[in-house]
Amino acid sequence: MALRRANAVWSGGLTDGDGTVRLGSGAFEGRYSFSSRFEEGTGTNPEELIGAAHAGCFSMALAAGLGKAGFAPKRVATEARVHLVKGEAGFSITKVELHCEAEVPGIDEATFQEHAAGAKAGCPVSKALAAIEIVLHAKLV
Repeated sequence: MALRRANAVWSGGLTDGDGTVRLGSGAFEGRYSFSSRFEEGTGTNPEELIGAAHAGCFSMALAAGLGKAGFAPKRVATEARVHLVKGEAGFSITKVELHCEAEVPGIDEATFQEHAAGAKAGCPVSKALAAIEIVLHAKLV
C-alpha cells in the first residue's frame, strides 16, 4: 500500500520561531508560525492541513460510494472546520465539522444522506480522527 510523507522544520522558540511544512510529493510547501496557528497570522498550520486532508478524503469517499450505488456525482465540495481549543491541559483538536454540498442527479435526499453518513464513517481520515467528534452537514444541491 501507499506510504505518504510530509516534512516539517521548526527554527527558534515557540513564539518567536517559525517553520516550513512540505508535502513529500512537492505539491505544497508553506510557512507556519505561532501567529498562523494560534492567532490570525499569515501562513498555514497543522489544523488547516488536517482539514484539507479530511475534506479531500471525505469528498472522494462520498463520490466512490455514490458511484458504486449507480449514481454519478457531478460535484462534491467539502469544507472541513477544525476546532482547536485551549483547555487546562493545553491545546486540543476537539471537533471537525464537514460541510458538504453535492450535485448528484437522480438521487433522493434520504439516499444521499445515507451515502454521506457512510462516507463520513468510512473515509480513512475520519477513522484516523475517531477520537474526536466529527459532525456532518451534507446538502444535496
